[in-house]
Amino acid sequence: MESTEPTFNFPAIRGLQAQREYYVSMWTLRLLAKIAIFDEDEVPPELRAQRNLNTARVPEIANYMLDNPTDYVFSALTVSIDSEIEYSKVDEHGKLGMLRVPMHARFIVNDGQHRRAAIKTALEQRPELAHETIAVVFFQDLGLARSQQMFADLNRHAIRPSRSLGLLYDHRDQKAKLAKLVILESTVFRDIVELEKSSLAKRSRKLFTLSAFYNACADLVQGLATGNLVEDAKIARDYWEAVAEHFPSWGQVREGRMPASEVREGFIHSHGIALQALGKAGNTLLTQHKRDWRKRLAALEKIDWSRKNTKLWEGRAMNLGVLQKRNANIMLTANVVKRAYGLSLGEEEEKLENSLQKNQKATRRSRTS
Repeated sequence: MESTEPTFNFPAIRGLQAQREYYVSMWTLRLLAKIAIFDEDEVPPELRAQRNLNTARVPEIANYMLDNPTDYVFSALTVSIDSEIEYSKVDEHGKLGMLRVPMHARFIVNDGQHRRAAIKTALEQRPELAHETIAVVFFQDLGLARSQQMFADLNRHAIRPSRSLGLLYDHRDQKAKLAKLVILESTVFRDIVELEKSSLAKRSRKLFTLSAFYNACADLVQGLATGNLVEDAKIARDYWEAVAEHFPSWGQVREGRMPASEVREGFIHSHGIALQALGKAGNTLLTQHKRDWRKRLAALEKIDWSRKNTKLWEGRAMNLGVLQKRNANIMLTANVVKRAYGLSLGEEEEKLENSLQKNQKATRRSRTS
């Protein structure tokens, strides 16, 4: 006798993986938002099949969807079903059919819980997206016994792309587009910026990463950008190429006459912290000295950028000889550049300088006591 229990009916494709059947279907976003998903928030971690939802990530993903309604992209969700299911084929090979799942079945999202939560949030603001669809891959998992292993396996080989690679392929972020345009149109920086990796190997022939250059460009054009990408790129490129003239070693690396590793090991100026400091100081310079800013760049050559110059850089750009990338370190490094440019420091920058001097005095006293 056929069961009269109400069911969900999904058109599906049946496949085989590791000798287990699985099914691929399409859910409308409305269905995804409304269908009951097994909530594990109150379950102890050792009994849970998924990590807790990180609510901080949800608005970011939802905004991505809302800001790009005509070209957002979501990959398939992976869902386990804790119930007996029925599959009825509609073609002779049995690959196409109808999947019937009892309404009492428990669904658990093995991969995609943040996407689902973000979609629910987005639909509250844009209900018209409800008819759009997302692919769902179903596995039958009676008792949800295998879900923990599925979660581990799905995430085992997932490698987050480097920040530089993400910026390289990002065509929405205007700051990323600006940094890439400056690099690609610059004879100076095109060959010394690593576009894919966010850290440089010891033997790398590059001096900077795209992620570092992105931050530096963003700081440089803050408040100066016109909104015209070509014009803004010209402003940035003019500054950076003028700056590069006062660092001959950058050109020597580009021409292959000096190893990048030798420059990076010896000097502060060939690291991301200095690049961003030059961007911050450059922003003030271009704002306050629109006509004669180039003349002030010569002062960069008077700065002792050597990492051995611990009197200047320890506590500012370095801690026990190791370069630091915190905002305070970037600002303290920018202060050196701003003073070289003949620029006054702001209130917050002065506070950092005073704090640094107090710490240095305390360190000297402790050494002599």
